Amino acid sequence: MAALALATTGLAAPATAAPATAAPATAAPATAPRAAAGHPPADQGGHRAPLAQKPYMGWSSWSLESTDYPGVNPDGAASYLTEAHVLQQARVLAATFKKHGYDHVNIDAGWSTGFDRYGRPVPDAERFPDGIAYVDARLHALGLKAGIYQAVGLDPKAYGDGTTPVHGAPGCTTGDIVYPDLRTTNGWDSAYKIDYSRPCAQKYTDSVADLYASWGVDFLKLDGVGPGSFKGGGQYDNRADAAAWRTALDDTGRPVEFTLSWALSHTYADDWKKNSNGWRIDTDVECYCDTLVTWDASVKQRWRDVVQWIPDAGPGHWNNLDSVDVGSGAMDGLTEDERQSCLTLWAVEAAPLYLGDDLTRLDDFGRKLLTNDDVIAIDQAGRPAKPVSQSSEQQTWYARNADGSYTVALFNLASSAAPATAHWRDLGFDGTADVKDVWSHRDLGAAKDAFGATLPAHGSRLLTVTPRHIAAPTVPTAARGTSAGATSVSLAWDPAVPAKGAAIARYDIRDDGRKVASTGAATTAATVSGLAPASGHRYTVTAVDSRGRSSAASTAVPVTTAGPGGPVTYQGEDAVLAGGATASGCGGCAGGAKAGNVGGAATVTFDHVTADRDGTYLVTVAYADGDTSRQGIVTVDGRTLQLPFSGTGDNDWDHTQDVTVPMELTAGDNTVAFGNPGDNVADIDQITVQ
Repeated sequence: MAALALATTGLAAPATAAPATAAPATAAPATAPRAAAGHPPADQGGHRAPLAQKPYMGWSSWSLESTDYPGVNPDGAASYLTEAHVLQQARVLAATFKKHGYDHVNIDAGWSTGFDRYGRPVPDAERFPDGIAYVDARLHALGLKAGIYQAVGLDPKAYGDGTTPVHGAPGCTTGDIVYPDLRTTNGWDSAYKIDYSRPCAQKYTDSVADLYASWGVDFLKLDGVGPGSFKGGGQYDNRADAAAWRTALDDTGRPVEFTLSWALSHTYADDWKKNSNGWRIDTDVECYCDTLVTWDASVKQRWRDVVQWIPDAGPGHWNNLDSVDVGSGAMDGLTEDERQSCLTLWAVEAAPLYLGDDLTRLDDFGRKLLTNDDVIAIDQAGRPAKPVSQSSEQQTWYARNADGSYTVALFNLASSAAPATAHWRDLGFDGTADVKDVWSHRDLGAAKDAFGATLPAHGSRLLTVTPRHIAAPTVPTAARGTSAGATSVSLAWDPAVPAKGAAIARYDIRDDGRKVASTGAATTAATVSGLAPASGHRYTVTAVDSRGRSSAASTAVPVTTAGPGGPVTYQGEDAVLAGGATASGCGGCAGGAKAGNVGGAATVTFDHVTADRDGTYLVTVAYADGDTSRQGIVTVDGRTLQLPFSGTGDNDWDHTQDVTVPMELTAGDNTVAFGNPGDNVADIDQITVQ
């Protein structure tokens, strides 16, 4: 949920207002005694029970709350959320989906509109007449887990006039937990920022966590968290909030899975990993229209947005792509091909699978998608796939499985049918492999060196590929040039996997078949020096194991070194800006300026990019992107390629990141243009031809 917050948010009450008292203190549920500080929940053997070892699966309310689909929210925005609807969905989940692994039920925003005398949220009596504890007990009786929603920060209604006491903390009031200037925070600026350097602040968070634990909550979503949620800077830095909530939840003595939302900044991935069990990598998947989602408005961008997060996912913390809304064709807003592609991406990324549909209105196609146990097993295996390349709309994503097989997804993200091909060497092996279609459960036979298929618009194939023979290390994958000068080229690659009973001993780098460098087993980068300026090279990498066996060579990496003068840089603000693109100031950019407002009709063209000879050059693009990601269409002398720009998600357009991409240039002048007729592009600081 990102577009609006309905639970414990909103600045309607001024600081001088008295705290809301929807429930008297004497009626507040008892809270469980706190565990000793620093001692998280433990099993009967006294050991901490690990959380989120697999991506969670279940159902969440927000997709239905947010839609304008006829009849879903008849009494206004988010009116769908009621005790009766939650339990209705839970009964279907338990009866039909729990046996496939779906066991979480998350009550999203809108469950609370007031606070008790201690500033703790209380359920909306009209929506939840029996209370959240009652609902959670019913969910537990069905064998399900109960989730709840909280916006980050202190709601002004909970603050009141600053004299609201903190439960279980004599002498502490809400005035003791916020900054004196009542600065706001979160993605909507709807709450006061909590100052966790003040001792009472943690005690307040503890009091709310204790309340949730007493209700039987198993899962908490903390929303509007920054840096992220398209907010940045100190006012919106909620890393301390995440740490405080992790401590508070652990110290309740109840195992509570904890996830953060939305569009978290990847800059702080280590903090999110330390203090949560997952994070939304993107804005809401919902379209806030008369369906649940649409392909272009919110689904497609996840193929770009997740990429920078792939290495961060694993047991205990997962990349959250938001609700998966593929169960009802009429309501979802997607074609059948798009529905399959959507669930395929979620599964190969080991993303939480929480359904957003009305489970009483699923169609047969959606039910079959959501209960395909082979697809679910891929998700639950927890091995996020990565793309071979995103330079076109036809993409291969892959992950190596524990048994040596590969999960392979072919995607056609274009709006018309097109072929997509997986080349075995790009995945880490060569030769012949057996191919199985996961969606249809059909064996497709053996394929040598590659497998391809023509896919419909926005279509996909999900495959299990099993090499026939594995007697040597896997092929080093993702071999790439990272930088070049007049006399050197630097390369990097992903590590190979040794055959059973062996270890990787070294990597050999060859240039047109001639060995030019080696590295140790733990080193997956090398620099080749002593080269001639403006010279062409074709590098491959092989892995050698402890028994002396070599892998096949990696996919070749062509690189042409810079001319005698070395790399040349071209500033974005000095390029030809057309169609509304503008030069603007940028404190973190080279020269203090950049080219911005790019996309649609607006383009940035570097029309005199020189090269000493024909060849493939490494071009580093310095850009600013405060979004989750953007996509450029780069045109080089009439040839086009896609260039995704990973964003920061914190609205920071004043600092740059780099991406290096190979470009084919001809001797003399070249034209390199950045644009995208159908979308926005990152701001361009400069390009450097290496």
